[in-house]
Amino acid sequence: MTDAVLQVEGLTKRFGGVLASDGISLAVPRGELHAIIGPNGAGKTTLIGQLAGEVAPDSGRIWFENLDITRLPSWRRSKLGLARSFQITSLFSDFTVLDNVALAVQAHAGHSFQFWRKAREETSLREPARAVLARLGLLGRADVLVSTLSHGEHRQIEIATALATGPRLLLLDEPMAGMGPDESARMVKTLRDLKGDLTIMLIEHDMEAVFALADRITVLVYGRIIASGTPQAIRGNEQVRQAYLGEQESADA
Repeated sequence: MTDAVLQVEGLTKRFGGVLASDGISLAVPRGELHAIIGPNGAGKTTLIGQLAGEVAPDSGRIWFENLDITRLPSWRRSKLGLARSFQITSLFSDFTVLDNVALAVQAHAGHSFQFWRKAREETSLREPARAVLARLGLLGRADVLVSTLSHGEHRQIEIATALATGPRLLLLDEPMAGMGPDESARMVKTLRDLKGDLTIMLIEHDMEAVFALADRITVLVYGRIIASGTPQAIRGNEQVRQAYLGEQESADA
C-alpha cells in the first residue's frame, strides 16, 4: 500500500438513479488538511458518510492506515482512530461542556454507558476531557451548559468531542455552516492550530476558509472528481471556475 493515512479507490454509490459517488479515488497523506468542495448535490456528504462507515459503497475500496475498512462498521472505524463531525451538532444540550467531552472519552474507551454518573465522577474521564478543552482554548467554558452556548461554540465543542476520541483522521462536515464572520474566524484559527498534528478532511462551502486552510483541495461535481491539487492550482483551474468557483464568486458579489 502507501504511507497515506487514507486511500480511496473507485468508490461508487448510487441512490436510485442518482450517482452520488462516481469512481472516486484519492489519497490523503499524514498531517494534510484536505478540503473537499463542490456545488450542492456534488456528493460531498455521501463521500464522508462512506468514509465514516455510515453509508455502504456499492463498489470500491477504502484503506485507513493501510487497513481495508470498506466493510467495517462506524464504531470499529472510530476505535481505529477515525472521527467525524456533522453538519448539525449532536451534543447533549442540558449537560455542561465538560460533561459532553467526558462522555466522548468514555464512549471511546468502551466504558459502560451508565454515563451521567461515571462521566461526571471519574477523574480518568474528566482529566482527558479537560486536556482537550485546554488544547482548543475552551477550558474556561468547561462548566457552562451547552444550551447556553452560541452556534459557533457548539461547533467548537463538537470538534472537542471528536478530538476526545484520539483520532488519527478527523472528518469535518461544514464546521462553519451558519456562522457569522467572527465565529468563522475563530473556527479557522482552531483548525489552523490543529493542522499538522492531525490529518483532516474538510467539507466546507466557505471558500475563504478553504483557501486559507487547505494543503490540497479536491473538487467534486455530480459525484465525480474534476480536479485535485494545491489551492493555487485549483484557483487557476478553468474547469473548476466554470463548474463551481465562478458560481461562488458571483454569489459573493
